[in-house]
Order: sequence, then structure tokens, then C-alpha cells
Amino acid sequence: MTAINHKLRYRSAVRTHAGAVRQRNEDAVLERPEIGLWAVADGAGGHQCGDYASSSIITALGKVSPPPSTAELIDDVRTRLSGVNQELREKAADIGPRAMICSTVVVLLIVEGRSCCLWAGDSRCYLLRAGALRQVSRDHSYVQNLVDRGEIRAEAAADHPLAHVVTNLLGAADRLLLEERWNPLASGDILLLCSDGLCRALADREIAAILDDDPVERVADRLMESALSRGARDNVSVVVVACQA
Repeated sequence: MTAINHKLRYRSAVRTHAGAVRQRNEDAVLERPEIGLWAVADGAGGHQCGDYASSSIITALGKVSPPPSTAELIDDVRTRLSGVNQELREKAADIGPRAMICSTVVVLLIVEGRSCCLWAGDSRCYLLRAGALRQVSRDHSYVQNLVDRGEIRAEAAADHPLAHVVTNLLGAADRLLLEERWNPLASGDILLLCSDGLCRALADREIAAILDDDPVERVADRLMESALSRGARDNVSVVVVACQA
């Protein structure tokens, strides 16, 4: 799908799959180029109703309306995600004192030639510019905290026995904490949102090589096919957004 915003044209494609091992897909994706809004939500594995959590997030973001200002758009997204967080907490409490219904989320908004990434958890946002791939988001995870403290090297994080432990999720706490990061955009930039099923299956260099292709529909297909061919053990979701003058 295509949208135009401040002299840049944005073309996007989304894909989601249960993966090569799991029978159930607890990921959910959103594509709303007409208002410059995309998202990936990954229902937390091992908790009850992960697919309910991720679909609740996407349903809520699907109700966002284009407001008169950028600030109001960001506020609307934050408010709706906070509402989902409260709903998940209440639903889990009805099930039992130890129940958790959780999901990661990574949201991409494009406004006035800039990108805004909002996230909680370890679903990621990447930016490919001039062939160089950079992770825009920062994983909210146990192993990322170890990396930040210098206790392990970044290269060792993926193979750490606690690599699956996420430290921030919708539905995990009464107060939702969303991290936010802005970047100016240029023609030729490619943005990728993905659940951890993709980045656990493919190295960053492999992701970069696939992103540097065209069109976005082919890129999304190649990312998915490559992850599945590697035996992706988790659900895999991708959102690819290409910026062109």
C-alpha cells in the first residue's frame, strides 16, 4: 500500500506467520499508510491468551484517527495502548492471581517527514540507510540489560540461556512504559518492524541484504521465506516501509 507525506512516498507491505514450529500465531500486525501508522505486536509466549493480547493492541490502534496535530496523534496512540494495558491487567485478574495476558508492541508513525518509534518489549524497529542497517529500538530484555552493563558482549546475547526474558510488556504492570525515538527520513530509507521470531532466525547482515531489494512486497516475502527456511521456532511478523521521493 502507498501513502504520500511531505514530498516523500511511503510504500509498505506486511506479513505474519506462525513459524516453522508453532501451530498458533500470537503475533498481529497493522498497516495504515493513509495516516502513517504501522505496528507489530507479539503476544508473550508462555502466558495465557497471547493472541488475545496482540489482537487487542492492533484493534485499538486501528481506531486511531488522523488528528490536527502530531502531538495529538502521539497522545492518541499512547492513550489507546494504555487502555489496552489496563484491559489486559483486568482480564488477567479475573482469571487468577498469577495469570498474565501480555504482549510486546512496536509502533511506527511517519509525520512531517520524520519517523516516530514507540515500543515496549523486544519487537524491533530497524532503519536501513545507504546499505547500512541500524536498530532504532532498544530491546527491553534481561540480556540487553546485561549488555548495557558490560557484563556480556552484544554478540553473545542471542545465545544466552535467558535471551527470551522480556522486562517490559503491555499487561505486565499497572503503568505502561513506552520508549520513544524520532528520526528524520530521507528518500531511499527503508524501515522494518518485526517480532523477535525474525531476528532470532536471521542475523542483522542477512536482514540488511534482503531489505536492500525492491519492491517492498518482494522484500517482505523474502524475509518471511528466509526465516521459515531457517526453521523459525517462534511466530514471525514483518512490516516493511520504503521511503521514496
